[in-house]
Amino acid sequence: MSDAITAEGLVKRYGEVTALDGLSFSVPEGTVLALLGPNGAGKTTTVRVLTTLLPPDGGRATVAGFDVAGQARRLRARIGLSGQYAAVDEHLTGAENLEMVGRLYHLGAKRSKARARELLERFDLTDAADRPVKGYSGGMRRRIDLAGALVADPPVLFLDEPSTGLDPRARAGLWDTISEIVAAGSTLLLTTQYMEEADHLADQIMVVDHGRAIARGTADELKDQVGGNRIELTVTSAAELETARQMLAWFAVGTIRTVPESLQITVPVTDGPEALRQALGQLAEAGVRVRDAGLRRPTLDDVYLTLTGHQASGPQHTDDADEKVLEAAR
Repeated sequence: MSDAITAEGLVKRYGEVTALDGLSFSVPEGTVLALLGPNGAGKTTTVRVLTTLLPPDGGRATVAGFDVAGQARRLRARIGLSGQYAAVDEHLTGAENLEMVGRLYHLGAKRSKARARELLERFDLTDAADRPVKGYSGGMRRRIDLAGALVADPPVLFLDEPSTGLDPRARAGLWDTISEIVAAGSTLLLTTQYMEEADHLADQIMVVDHGRAIARGTADELKDQVGGNRIELTVTSAAELETARQMLAWFAVGTIRTVPESLQITVPVTDGPEALRQALGQLAEAGVRVRDAGLRRPTLDDVYLTLTGHQASGPQHTDDADEKVLEAAR
């Protein structure tokens, strides 16, 4: 299996800000790589460099066999891009938006119209095809934007935080659509801050921080790197939460996480069942009332916290480093 995307030592700077700091990776054909990282990690800059929107300051990258710097014009006909915010004309209908994209790809009027109708049906937008996009819901806008990225049937697709602003139902529907696209043979590079999204969609996950790759593997491989089990329990009052945290520190083999709002505490341990038995016994002797308790494996949230030193947050506006690089390119 050959690689659809390769990046070797990519560097992108804006003044004193280094958005990409020697980033290297590859994506085999027909697979999904999720870039996972906090705001400011360089995820969006990576997408912009690989889609020819920004030139790299150092390193080299190829997509679909074309060099992103030296063969940008030829490359653009081989890729599709859906950014954080739907890039659609609100005053045009859904069909007109897709037909316009087809014309920009030089498909011709007849083929552009036929392709638009195919995609409208595929994304369950046929009933809204002739309505102006300004009347679409957020989920519908996301789907029409993703459809636009597929008009030319590109072999490589880039999705930059595709679930931004969607409710859980719309997000699940979008995930199903993305899975169908990949099953048909497309290669996908996905950026996200949703742990569940990366776990659900990606063949491989790469954690990026400060413009560098700090870990890569399947979801299970990354969880195994963190190792051990987690005691997760809920107490009945804020005072008991602090007492429980102090007592459970004796069992912890990593960072203890507390969530005051839900009175929950998570403790990484070895020998999970025995640690849980002893911990519950000691908490009972101290008069700490436990509402719920159990053992679980590490999650991608645990991986993220361990590798980056802080918890993941939901999608926000473009991170500062990426935004400064974009301004420099304008």
